[in-house]
Amino acid sequence: MVIQQARKTEATQKLVYSFGDGAAEGKADMRNLLGGKGANLAEMCSLGLPVPPGFTITTEVCVGYYANNKQQAPAFDAQMREALAQIEEKVGATFGDDKNPLLVSVRSGARASMPGMMDTVLNLGLNDATVKALAKKTGNERFAYDSYRRFIQMYSDVVLGLDHYLFEDMLSQKKLDRDVELDTELTADDLKDLVHQYKEKVQEELKEPFPEDVHKQLQGAIYAVFDSWMSPRAITYRKLQDIPESWGTAVTVQSMVFGNMGDDCATGVAFTRNPSTGEKKYYGEFLVNAQGEDVVAGIRTPQPLEEMNKAMPKVYKQLTSVFDTLEAHYRDMQDIEFTIQNDKLWMLQTRSGKRTAAAAVKIAVDMVAEKLIDKKEAVKRIDPLSLDQLLHPTLDPKAKKTVLATGLPASPGAASGKVVFTAEDAESLGIEHREKVILVRIETSPEDIHGMHAAQGILTARGGMTSHAAVVARGMGKPCVSGASELRIDYAKKEFKVAGHTVKEGDVITINGGTGEVMLGAIPTVQPQLSADFETLMGWADSVRKLKVRANAETLTDAEVAKRFGAEGIGLCRTEHMFFDSERITPMREMIVAQTAEGRKTALAKLLPMQRKDFIDLFTIMKGLPVTIRLLDPPLHEFLPHTDEDIRQVAESAGVSADVVRQRAHALKEQNPMLGHRGCRLGITYPEIYEMQAQAIFEAAAHINDGVIPEIMIPLVMVPKELAILKALVDKVAGEVMEKTKTKITYMVGTMIELPRAALRAGDIAPMAEFFSFGTNDLTQTTLGISRDDSASFIEIYKQRGIVEHDPFVTLDQSGVGELIQLAVERGRAVRRNLKIGICGEHGGDPASIAFCQKAGLDYVSCSPYRVPVARLAAAQAAL
Repeated sequence: MVIQQARKTEATQKLVYSFGDGAAEGKADMRNLLGGKGANLAEMCSLGLPVPPGFTITTEVCVGYYANNKQQAPAFDAQMREALAQIEEKVGATFGDDKNPLLVSVRSGARASMPGMMDTVLNLGLNDATVKALAKKTGNERFAYDSYRRFIQMYSDVVLGLDHYLFEDMLSQKKLDRDVELDTELTADDLKDLVHQYKEKVQEELKEPFPEDVHKQLQGAIYAVFDSWMSPRAITYRKLQDIPESWGTAVTVQSMVFGNMGDDCATGVAFTRNPSTGEKKYYGEFLVNAQGEDVVAGIRTPQPLEEMNKAMPKVYKQLTSVFDTLEAHYRDMQDIEFTIQNDKLWMLQTRSGKRTAAAAVKIAVDMVAEKLIDKKEAVKRIDPLSLDQLLHPTLDPKAKKTVLATGLPASPGAASGKVVFTAEDAESLGIEHREKVILVRIETSPEDIHGMHAAQGILTARGGMTSHAAVVARGMGKPCVSGASELRIDYAKKEFKVAGHTVKEGDVITINGGTGEVMLGAIPTVQPQLSADFETLMGWADSVRKLKVRANAETLTDAEVAKRFGAEGIGLCRTEHMFFDSERITPMREMIVAQTAEGRKTALAKLLPMQRKDFIDLFTIMKGLPVTIRLLDPPLHEFLPHTDEDIRQVAESAGVSADVVRQRAHALKEQNPMLGHRGCRLGITYPEIYEMQAQAIFEAAAHINDGVIPEIMIPLVMVPKELAILKALVDKVAGEVMEKTKTKITYMVGTMIELPRAALRAGDIAPMAEFFSFGTNDLTQTTLGISRDDSASFIEIYKQRGIVEHDPFVTLDQSGVGELIQLAVERGRAVRRNLKIGICGEHGGDPASIAFCQKAGLDYVSCSPYRVPVARLAAAQAAL
């Protein structure tokens, strides 16, 4: 989708904001205009921190760039040249000067952090004349030509569209020829020769020379950053992180400081706390005699930050002081980029750091204890969906394992899957074929984003804890092991060798992102142990939320998980799932093929004790809490056999011929079963089914005899008469069971609102219903006329074209389905003031949908067991 909206860029509009020398035209709260990077650079300037002078081009310029067919207003060029002149004045150097040249970096900076997704160019302003001036000015020819070869490679990749591997191959060959291992071992003459080779390669590939005009270089780099906003990797990342395309990106142009001038220079990335665990301890990496991309690209494996205390103690002390200043100012853990030039520290970026869910919880709780934030702020800080990372199994520590290699524990969690070596294969196997895969790369790049999303985990041979793979994996909640340098990866053969083993594409491995271990085969897992910090945070959330949170559960395991995660009852027990068990499916099929009510009752009598035990188990686990049980909903044909052997078995058990079973299956077949003979329609036509289920429920409740609150839900009600007939049936059975068992059972009868007519006529239905539960999966289908099972073929295209913002089966369609819900709530409560109302579709675990439920005045949401903590936190945030 091309960006549709753009503000008019008038001649008087400010499009460029300068910063430097302790002053700035922008500030932290201008991130919508200046992007996160530009706003925070301006803020650091205002705090008196050492920031190289520069300027930020606003997001509005990017929006205008796309709206005006990639053309810029004249005002932009004039403002940019004026801002460039201010940098020249502050630095005391001139852009393009052949005696005292100014060099700049050009970086992206959207309002939401998108690490590695857009483009950067460093050392811009070098050409054949300025490189000589730089060598003379610094007295360091090696440094000047190292910067030049880096610039040609980066500019050719980002702006001219040449593959960076072309240049990497030439660099590798030069190191082989010189018999050296590190880039830093190459001499000035080696680098001069590389520059010559690089420029020849550009001429060969593009049939034109590498640009020498520094102003054209700058314009090309700025436009390339704008173009990268619409690159496939940026589009994919925005889709995953729900970042609107219409925001655009800012561009920051900043005077260069150099970490590659010698051994008193360095570059690094750091976090003020550990982004994997949340521990209050400085965390990061640095490289001596290097530039920033060396750290984040994972080309060289860097040193841990604490080693800087030995190598550069004075600068380290200053750096940690800056960490403390920034964290106190922003009241959040910061992700910081810095460069050291000739023992002088320069700050290049600060932003709120990406972190794992475990780290986010610990940091939020710790910061409350440190009085940096209050409890409500702590609750608002955590992304509810990120809690999924904490709630799933981890590797069994007692399991036998064959450890192939140990890398860096870059993103916690454990994952097993088939080895793939390309992002495309990861996407194909992981999404299209639904197989679990581990993406194995020498190093990842932003182009791999779609494969990283599809994979269960990521393994790289190169790169540190702050490499692209590590940062993106942590943001996605994926396990990652980086820098496993023992791996010898061969992309051509699609295999890697390590410790005497050859692992081929399709072989299964397991990675542990918490320890860095790489293991052969699939390793068993254990249930998660939730931390005290997690319980503390959830306690704060529970104290402010208004909505109750229940779980959708019908098995013992699901009910136990839900209770452990804090569910306040069961909001949907789908009884049909209980009949697919191997012991039960045959009597269920007997009931379906029976020709008479008596025949059906005979088969149902076999199911009654099994159903009763199901409910006894659920009521025992959920004692004292409500349990909403939906009576049989799906069409009967779903239970019928398909294979000859299954048909023979049912025929034998029912005492009929196989042909009778086949004829019955054919008779029950429907053109559109979702709108066919299902839900309460089954109860009307075959009342004995609902009678058996009601009997099982009430006998189970009588057996427990205390603290049981069954809520019996009649599905797919269309008109009040359906509910009236079936409520009378349920009440009759309840009376019979209470009479027989001499017990008093408190229960409720309600309905599932999943048809537009039921929502519109809620005022007619409510007199007979003690509760409503919105089945939003079917209500969405019947309102939008879209089949959930068939929408996958087009819904992504609809999202890309801006026809819908979200998949309506993931996030509730508030303006359509939502309006029906609001009408039903209003009309239902107009006739029954204390009507209990909840939601039990998949939307019950979606934070945006939960916020709508809060606004609509619902009493509870119900979701899958593993989503219960997500819903508890989202409900608290909705209340706040």
